[in-house]
Amino acid sequence: MAAYSIFFKDSVRKDLDPIPKHHLQRIMERIGALAENPRPAGCEKLSGQEKYRIRQGDYRIIYSIQDTQLTVRVVKVGHGREVYRI
Repeated sequence: MAAYSIFFKDSVRKDLDPIPKHHLQRIMERIGALAENPRPAGCEKLSGQEKYRIRQGDYRIIYSIQDTQLTVRVVKVGHGREVYRI
């Protein structure tokens, strides 16, 4: 299986700024793993959207997958339910 390229929506940088470094490191590892498997165990497709959600501790990572272009685009990272305000 070919590796996917990972891109971030510009606003994700603001999402990541307030996250403590020990959580941020695990979040970034989890995002990096999406390059090999964009639909890992535990991911959920969001209803009514072409986006997926994975959890890392109390944080949620929302992303879209473009299989034809082999890309993953991270659109939101946040704590708990606040992440669903996209």
